[in-house]
Amino acid sequence: MTTVHEATYDLLRSLGMTTMFGNPGSTEEPFLKNFPADFRYVLALQEASAVAMADGYAQVTGKPVHVNLHTAPGTGNGMGSLVTAWHNRTPLIVTAGQQTRTMNLYEPMLTNVRATRLPEPYVKWSHEPMRAQDVPDAFMRAYATAVQPPAGPVYLSLPLDDWDQPAEGTAVVRRVSTRVAPDPEGLDRFAEILAGSRNPALVIGSAVDRSDAWPAAIALAERLRAPVWQPPFSDRVGFPQDHPQFQGLLPPAIGPLAKKLTGYDTVLVIGASVFRYYPYIPGEQGFLPAGTRLLHVTEDPDEAARAPVGDSLLGDVGLACAALTDRLPSTDRPAPPTQAAVPRSEPGIPLSPEALFGILARLWPQDGILVPETPSNLRILHRQLTIRRPASYFKMASGGLGFALPAAVGIALAQRDTGQRRPVVAVIGDGSFQYSPQALWTAAQQRVPVVFVVPVNEEYAVLKSFAELEETPGVPGLDLPGLDIPGIARGYGCAAHRIASADEFGDAFRAALGAEGPTVLAVPITRDVPTLL
Repeated sequence: MTTVHEATYDLLRSLGMTTMFGNPGSTEEPFLKNFPADFRYVLALQEASAVAMADGYAQVTGKPVHVNLHTAPGTGNGMGSLVTAWHNRTPLIVTAGQQTRTMNLYEPMLTNVRATRLPEPYVKWSHEPMRAQDVPDAFMRAYATAVQPPAGPVYLSLPLDDWDQPAEGTAVVRRVSTRVAPDPEGLDRFAEILAGSRNPALVIGSAVDRSDAWPAAIALAERLRAPVWQPPFSDRVGFPQDHPQFQGLLPPAIGPLAKKLTGYDTVLVIGASVFRYYPYIPGEQGFLPAGTRLLHVTEDPDEAARAPVGDSLLGDVGLACAALTDRLPSTDRPAPPTQAAVPRSEPGIPLSPEALFGILARLWPQDGILVPETPSNLRILHRQLTIRRPASYFKMASGGLGFALPAAVGIALAQRDTGQRRPVVAVIGDGSFQYSPQALWTAAQQRVPVVFVVPVNEEYAVLKSFAELEETPGVPGLDLPGLDIPGIARGYGCAAHRIASADEFGDAFRAALGAEGPTVLAVPITRDVPTLL
């Protein structure tokens, strides 16, 4: 007799989902018993870290990853990272144990009372099977749902007494397409508008990187000879930042963003929202300058529906870029101006963020991967450090802290498992570092070679910036004295150093890139409060 337990593991094996991230609990142990030798369980010390590690791993591999959480409390712990996975468009199958069916009526300890409602609205599908025999097929539906565009997490609540029940055969393994071609008539119309445009601009977003569409986006930009901007709050980089047509990052506020677009008669947004704003700074003429028309290409119907302006075309962004390029005539339009050179900042003690990131940029490995979470200094980091290759930048798209540290661990694991072995560097502020430091233990246990660069300013500097913008003086809790970053890191088994000078940072960073395990470099920086925009 084949049990539900056996049928489920057979299905996961057939789908290639043999790496599982989690933090085990009593309601999950019946599922995890006799854990198969050909599966790997990556232990995190807290559920939010487990979800974020799986997020990073899935983004690198491009395949769904299984995360196992502990009923309602564990799901609650993981919710912040689940919100990020939703905004990152990451295909995750999140499962959680449920109390035994025979006692659920009485709501014993650890019953997930409204299991399917708990993770909503930040999953694509949430389900608790009506019968034990439906569990394997529920996994198959979860897989198909997670990978279809827009990709995202799904959630299954699984009663602990289901696993020894007899299965009704084996689950049918199904494959589903993950690319949807845009409407040809819509492409014709967009191409006609762009061909007749006097001064078009492109805004190229994260979906281009997720779709492996850098070459198609570059070809489109070069055919149009149009300037290229990066949208606000991008979690991936969809266009090479050293390309002569790249202009920089758009600011995340209505008025300042509209001002940047002044002079363009057509703006084509590809693979991004229109637009993600924060804080609220209204524009004099609304969302766009007068006389500017906006066109939008996205794989997400919700993203198209909520755009406040413009005409949207649904479909795979890589296919859309290629199809538009084929439809557009060549142009003799002058090439857009290149970005001004970034001035170097002389190192002092403590280092300024500009000086620290300038040194980091000069030492940056050619195939390096950046995982940033330094909100107050992110603009400076972008100004100094240029992303030149696809799949080289992974940031949380949700605005919630605690993603970068565990995600970097998952990304490094995936680099090792896929044989790419690209170096992974996470730049995480000392405040952000505290949201998920327990992920360092997993990094040390797995011996993944991640370099964590921690600018230490002993404050929530970005909140001080918001306090200035919002005219809210006297906000408590914005200073962070007494944090021993190297001590925390060593306690979890990582190599760690406190850096006192530019030369010391250079030596330590080079050594960390060659290490066989994780290294944390805490770097005191100046405490100037940056402006938000």
